[in-house]
Amino acid sequence: MRITVWNEYYQEPKDPRVAAVYPEGIHRVLAEGFEAQFGSEAEVRTAVLADPEHGLTERVLAETDVLVWWAHLKHGEVSDEIVERIRLRVLGGMGLLILHSAIEAKISQALLGTTCRMSWWRHGGRELMWTVEPGHQIAQGVPNPLVIPEGEMYGEPLHVPTPDDLVFITAYEGGEVLRSGCGWKRGRGRIFFLAAGHEEYPIYYRDDVRLVLANAARWAKSPTPVEAIPAKVPQLPEHWWESTEANA
Repeated sequence: MRITVWNEYYQEPKDPRVAAVYPEGIHRVLAEGFEAQFGSEAEVRTAVLADPEHGLTERVLAETDVLVWWAHLKHGEVSDEIVERIRLRVLGGMGLLILHSAIEAKISQALLGTTCRMSWWRHGGRELMWTVEPGHQIAQGVPNPLVIPEGEMYGEPLHVPTPDDLVFITAYEGGEVLRSGCGWKRGRGRIFFLAAGHEEYPIYYRDDVRLVLANAARWAKSPTPVEAIPAKVPQLPEHWWESTEANA
């Protein structure tokens, strides 16, 4: 399993509240979580917004089975060219995990075809993440409910297409609910959104959340090699049917 963890890495160096929780960046903690869950079974690399080509070169994506995307404030600074590069890889079979506020990122909108906006938000408060499809691969071994003492609330309506797989629904302390674990299939690729996780709370250190992410990566990984999807559909030569009939 080859996993690339991407993070805009903007708030951690600038905001003392975030640096106190994720001093080396959210991407490092996520990478450590995958390394702890998979051991030698996985190769994990990281990339950030400031890297050349955002760290997501053609070569890096060609060597990635599952891309993990965390972002919050810098969606607009992600290159459209890189977004299209990722989109084509997902259509060819690369898995994509979208975490927390990254649901509103360009790549989410490009693949899901909606605004991906969430309604309401509030810091603090308990989250109860309920499993609604217990037989799903992503839910295996996950406590039901998975209790997060403090997090950030996002509520419905969540402006995404109806999920192909709805694995978790979260109930928040204020009574709000959210489809918090959603899966979609696009082309040959699989996409999973997990709402849990915020830059001011140590949610990605939790073993139960790391288990969810590891299960999601296994689910999202294509069982066959990822194909390179062309940016444009090849044009057939004029009168192509005549040559086909001649060779029949």
